[in-house]
Amino acid sequence: MANVTIMDHPLIQHKIGIMRRKTTSTKEFRDLVSEVAMLICYEATRNLPLTDIEVETPLCTTKVREIEGKKLCIVPILRAGLHMADGMLNLIPNAKVGHVGLYRNEETLEPVEYFCKLPQDAANREIYVVDPMLATGGSAEAAITILKKRGIKKIHFLCLIAAPEGVERLQKAHPDVDIFIGNMDERLTENGYILPGLGDAGDRIYGTK
Repeated sequence: MANVTIMDHPLIQHKIGIMRRKTTSTKEFRDLVSEVAMLICYEATRNLPLTDIEVETPLCTTKVREIEGKKLCIVPILRAGLHMADGMLNLIPNAKVGHVGLYRNEETLEPVEYFCKLPQDAANREIYVVDPMLATGGSAEAAITILKKRGIKKIHFLCLIAAPEGVERLQKAHPDVDIFIGNMDERLTENGYILPGLGDAGDRIYGTK
């Protein structure tokens, strides 16, 4: 089964706590999404391979270590994933960015694809799929399925908040995908929302609630 990493860093927990408050402004919420995504990205990239290269310092020649290949790609699930991608690009600014567009059918709670645009060499890259909420797991499962159909194999999934039901579904559907979670919440409501959660992430990011 997929490896699941739940963050316990105090900064992540503190910032998620602020995001949960209904009084948090749109701007502050948006900024926090980027900040927490950047912190989760730090952990998610821990095992990237390194290679030794030679450089000139002001004093001498020395060997340093750099990320081997540097072929990284961030794929936000539209629309809420976009600000997670922004935060991650602060750490890995040379990463390419693809997009997968999905919306949830409010009756079936299942995802519907409406857009997919990826770098031409995406199959050769380490892919980080990002979405703030892992609720039912339908959107994450569908997005990763879309990528795999395009020959992509090295896939990781990052989210801010997850429900146990969504994690279980994603693990079963894609046991080869590592999952990185800011906080594991209690459960889903009857309507498929995470409890206690933080509301609709997309609406809170863009002020459309």
